[in-house]
Amino acid sequence: MRTFADDLAFHAARHPHRVALDTPDGPETYRRLHDRTTELTRLLRAHGVRQETVCAVAVAHGPDAVAAMTAVLRCGAAFLTLDIGQPHDRLASFVRSAHARLLLTTTAHTAHLDLGIPVVHLDAPQTAAPTDEPPLPPVDPRALAYVSHTSGSTGEPSPVLVEHHALDRYLRDTARAFRLGPDTVALQMAPLGYDASIRDTFTPLLAGGRLVVVERARLLRPAEFARTVREHRVTALLSVTPSFLTHLAGQRDLPDPLAGVTLVATSGESLRPFLTAGGRSLVPGRLVNQYGPTECTMTTTRHDVPADPDPDVDAVGLPRPGTAIRVLGPDLAPVPDGAVGEVYIGGTGLARGYGGLPARTAAAFVPDPYGPPGSRMYRTGDLGRWSPQGLRYEGRGDRQIKIRGYRVDPAEIEGALLAHPAVSGAVATAHTDDRGRVYLAAHVTGDDTVPDAALRAHLARTLPPHLMPRRFHRHATLPTTRGGKADRGRLGTGSPA
Repeated sequence: MRTFADDLAFHAARHPHRVALDTPDGPETYRRLHDRTTELTRLLRAHGVRQETVCAVAVAHGPDAVAAMTAVLRCGAAFLTLDIGQPHDRLASFVRSAHARLLLTTTAHTAHLDLGIPVVHLDAPQTAAPTDEPPLPPVDPRALAYVSHTSGSTGEPSPVLVEHHALDRYLRDTARAFRLGPDTVALQMAPLGYDASIRDTFTPLLAGGRLVVVERARLLRPAEFARTVREHRVTALLSVTPSFLTHLAGQRDLPDPLAGVTLVATSGESLRPFLTAGGRSLVPGRLVNQYGPTECTMTTTRHDVPADPDPDVDAVGLPRPGTAIRVLGPDLAPVPDGAVGEVYIGGTGLARGYGGLPARTAAAFVPDPYGPPGSRMYRTGDLGRWSPQGLRYEGRGDRQIKIRGYRVDPAEIEGALLAHPAVSGAVATAHTDDRGRVYLAAHVTGDDTVPDAALRAHLARTLPPHLMPRRFHRHATLPTTRGGKADRGRLGTGSPA
């Protein structure tokens, strides 16, 4: 099987002096990246890395991280990227559940990363490769390519196993769909340890473009983020969350933070609050709403958001080539167009399953009665409906909020709050009082001198009474996960009936 690692080698041969990476330590050309990848490939082979070997990669993002992941794939093996800023015990649990056999890191991180498996130091002096080294065997398309953890509905991170054919097809399709090329300059937004970081890293390199890697702190401060975009002439953001865009839009004193960016791809959360607040004007170029769970290789559908979108519609678009979306009822029968059902995903993007969790795999990856014999589909737990724009996302089936018998979508409340000029961030959560009644709370950032009564009056212009929050909580900033999504758990969400 030809993989995208072969394409990186092709770019190195044809354009050796083209810059592949812009990093805090300086630029890295395609030739130097290829030479480093070749060096690490030999090192891994000497340590017995082969098909189905899982290698944990724990380094700061930069040339070594890219070369290590690529080298693992050239060996036909699989990588597990670790976010070195995460707690030790959490990283250790990821290594155990993924059955990683080697830890690829540097001497600077060894003390913090005592994870109970043999360590390969990427910065140790390397011995010369033997002259009679056998050639690399072809990569098996069905071999494991990477492991990415997701909590799903259980709250416990589970290892998702994605194979080479699924990863390679996804990256190639994404580069085509986004029309990336040698002129692309993409900014790494997702931290290592999240599957979105794989899209961020390899899609622009596959296309022969340039990847910009900066300290994560610069991405989290809006003024420094905007300066990074300008200084590096960034043209593409492939993995931003609606929460990040909303925060950026709330910086009234920061004009045109996305100037020069021709593509913004967002995922991970509902885009409706951002659009309801008029955020589309923040993005001068193409805005793509992506949808898809980790279990289906990152993205299953894409929707090009028009310049004047309907904010009441959370359109996530049409399935990418080779995948299938099915909106089904409880009996697994297709629901009529326009009716709400549960979203199932089939086709080439499906993961192998959850490592070491056969019962969970069997419950989530079920036989596909509408596909070829022996095919499977993934039960997402998401609700959706078909519309002229393709699939419309209608929320989570296992997290519906019911207020006095009404089904409530928090995104509708959040969007209405963000339309107020004094509100720069908003999250709606459900809570249960001491009498067992479910009520809504609004968590907002912005001008805290605006009284609750003014916010209620603003909401009353567009929302019915059952969508009115009982309480308003003011925050300097709203908590987010490491991946950039709103962290509702830290806002004390209750357990609505």
